[in-house]
Amino acid sequence: MSKKVVIVGGVAGGATALARLRRLDENLEIILFERGEYVSFANCGLPYYIGGAIENRESLLVQTPEGIMSRFNVDVRIQSEVTKIFKEDKKVLVKDLREDKVYEESYDYLILSTGSTPLKPPIPGINSPNIFSLWNIPDTDTIKGYIDEKAPKTAIVVGGGFIGLEMAENLHDLGLKVSIVEMLEQVMAPIDYEMAQIVHEHLKSKGVDLRLKDGVSKFEYNNGLTTITLQSGTQLNADMVILSIGIRPNGELAKEAGLEINQRGGIIVDKHLKTSDDFIYAIGDVIEVEDFVNNVQTMVPLAGPANKQGRIVANNILGSKEEYKGTQGTSIAKVFDLTVANTGTNEKTLNRLGKVYKEDYFIALIHSNSNAGYYPGALPMTIKLIYDKEGKVLGSQIVGYEGVDKRIDVIATAIRFGGKVSDLTELELAYAPPYSSAKDPVNMVGFVAENQMSGKVNIVLCRELEELNMEDTVILDVREEEERDMGYIENSLNIPLGQLRNRLGELDKSKCYLIYCAVGLRGYIATRILIQNGFEGKNLAGGFNTYKTMFCQDIDSDYCGVSGNGPEAFSDSGVQKIENKTNEAEEIDVKTSRTGEIFKLNACGLSCPGPIMQVSEKVKMIKDGDILEVMSTDPGFVNDIQAWCKNTGNTLIETEKADKKFIAVIQKGSNAKKKLMK
Repeated sequence: MSKKVVIVGGVAGGATALARLRRLDENLEIILFERGEYVSFANCGLPYYIGGAIENRESLLVQTPEGIMSRFNVDVRIQSEVTKIFKEDKKVLVKDLREDKVYEESYDYLILSTGSTPLKPPIPGINSPNIFSLWNIPDTDTIKGYIDEKAPKTAIVVGGGFIGLEMAENLHDLGLKVSIVEMLEQVMAPIDYEMAQIVHEHLKSKGVDLRLKDGVSKFEYNNGLTTITLQSGTQLNADMVILSIGIRPNGELAKEAGLEINQRGGIIVDKHLKTSDDFIYAIGDVIEVEDFVNNVQTMVPLAGPANKQGRIVANNILGSKEEYKGTQGTSIAKVFDLTVANTGTNEKTLNRLGKVYKEDYFIALIHSNSNAGYYPGALPMTIKLIYDKEGKVLGSQIVGYEGVDKRIDVIATAIRFGGKVSDLTELELAYAPPYSSAKDPVNMVGFVAENQMSGKVNIVLCRELEELNMEDTVILDVREEEERDMGYIENSLNIPLGQLRNRLGELDKSKCYLIYCAVGLRGYIATRILIQNGFEGKNLAGGFNTYKTMFCQDIDSDYCGVSGNGPEAFSDSGVQKIENKTNEAEEIDVKTSRTGEIFKLNACGLSCPGPIMQVSEKVKMIKDGDILEVMSTDPGFVNDIQAWCKNTGNTLIETEKADKKFIAVIQKGSNAKKKLMK
């Protein structure tokens, strides 16, 4: 007699379990209950359908109920909600939502794939008609229908997680003015603060109004417009609001059945994904899993693990004893031009578990290019690697433009197989100039970590600067003088790396030298020079690029050694409006200012500081009033040239982003005429 398996819930886990069961046993009786209309859909693609990147709604439907029944010979019952489990009788109570009738269904094995639901806290006014959550196809249809009908101009996204940022981008692409409100100090909780700062910078460069460390106090709806009062008292108005403040597991069914659940309402399962009942399994967002790195219980709502769990449960129901070995939380997201990825543990989690930096774990931080710098299109990425005192890789976060997915997957694989930083240095990864460098960024972050472990270099993180005893410390900038025009750390001494050996006599061996360059490489070389000549030297991790991201956003620019009329913020990408001190946007009247000869400079393929160094040399060769049109592939160039112009008395006329190139037009001297934008 064949077994009967009942599955509650489809999408990732339930649908995968169904397909695997049928492939293993043609005679098995399989029934899947889904309380909605859609059994298998691409929930990760929903924001991109709203934004128009995915044009065809049908593309979101991975399989229709009819298609699943035809292909797998199973019974799929949509709009059928399982409301109760009678585990002693091995039955479930089902409500047919279309015909409004209730009936019982027996099972030999039950799989719970009930998923999760967006949080909707009891905030006054939260049920206003222009406030939405995005979780399924009906939500998508509602939001898209509202946009098509009402043509909103402004939107506020509450919550800076994956869905919140994806919705912010897609609403922005539709032409809406977007604000993001996040109660925490950062967006993208899976990454650490200094990595999130890169994302903050990028969001602002796109014109997104970012409100951090401020939650929602109340919503007030009035004739199509919602006013949000924040906990700080600030009020924001918007034509529509997207709630993306977290999710909760749909564990009520399991709880009422007497199954073991955790404090968050998640179902507790064993290594075989079996619940406290021998005939009931659970998978997906609703279950508690083991953190693969830290070996503690947690909940990780990701599609990849849910699919794997569905396959394992199907195998085990049919006689296997396969274990689910934990979730390491590998994830990736597109945030406008940036790609943000992480795998394994982060510092926040380690600190919450009582782990201490420099005692229990260590950090390597690098800025690298996606491919060989001399090949067009090389774009920067920042890699943070976390490892323990034995060198075992615990986690990584990467923020960049191209090739982020490849690198995070390599490190995720290393973590899964217990890899160490030495393994990263030994990996033989595919190389050709359009795709990588001979020493891939993964190799490079391994080299940096290995140097730190072996004592060849000591690093200081930007967040540790305030802890330094400045009476005994000298901050040494080993960049070229021209780079200082883009900003510098206050009270730092400048000796370019090429001059350092010949100027060691100017240094005091009783002092500790904190050395920095643009990204950390020259700082490492300088540190080695000092150490081998009897000095104490430490390298600033990530160099000035990390420093300016951490400390030069939305504060007085003098903090970063830029002149009083310097840039108010550093940004890694995009085109920024130049603002005067009264915050009135202003532009240069290019026609009236272009009185000199026009020169062109191609600085493509060069990473920081290459483009600025070439600009500096070229400007020396032209006359006051002449125009220099510069083209670069370095995303940081737009902001670098703005800071450089303001500190050298030259005029930035305009900036433009075309394809993957960044163009700046500057005039030698500062006499260009300006006019206010109306």
